[in-house]
Amino acid sequence: MDWISIVILVFFALYASACVLITIVGLPGAWLMVAGALVIMLCSPLWTTTPIWNWTIIGVSLGLCVCGEILETAAAGLGAKAGGGTKRGMVGAILGSMIGAFVATFTIPIPLVGTLIGAIVGAFVGALLGELTHSEIATKGKLAKSATGAAIGRVLGILGKSGIAAICFCVLLLAPWL
Repeated sequence: MDWISIVILVFFALYASACVLITIVGLPGAWLMVAGALVIMLCSPLWTTTPIWNWTIIGVSLGLCVCGEILETAAAGLGAKAGGGTKRGMVGAILGSMIGAFVATFTIPIPLVGTLIGAIVGAFVGALLGELTHSEIATKGKLAKSATGAAIGRVLGILGKSGIAAICFCVLLLAPWL
C-alpha cells in the first residue's frame, strides 16, 4: 500500500469513528461510513493502481448496514411483545419510534440527543396507543409494561445497531491490510 492510501485510510479511520459515535444517538452513521468508503474506493484510481477496498468489502459493509436497520426497527416491536403486548402494540411501537425520532429531531433543541429521546418516547407512546386501540384493552399495568418494553427495546435496538456499525468500522479498517 502506498503512502497516500495510508494517509487517506488514517483520515477515514477518524471519520468512521465519528460515524460510529453518531450511530449511538440514532443517526445513520453506518450508512455515512460506507458512503465515505465507496467515495474513496471510486476515487482511488486517481492516486494508485490498487484500490483500498474491493466491491466485496463494500457489499459486506452494506449488508451490515441493512442488518443494523432491521435490528433497530424491529427491536421496539419485539420489546413491546416481550412486555406482553399485542400485534397492535408492536406495530404502534415501530411506527411511534420512527415518527417520534423524526418529530423530535426538529422540536427538541438538543442536537443529536433530540432524535434519540424522540425515538424512545415515540416507541413508548406508539405501543401504548396501539394497545389502547385493541378490542380487548388491557389493564393499566399491562399497558405500562408493554409500552416500557417497547422503549427498552428501542434503546437495545440502537445499541445493537451501534455494535453493527462498530463491526462495519472494523471490516473497513482491517480489510486493506489483509
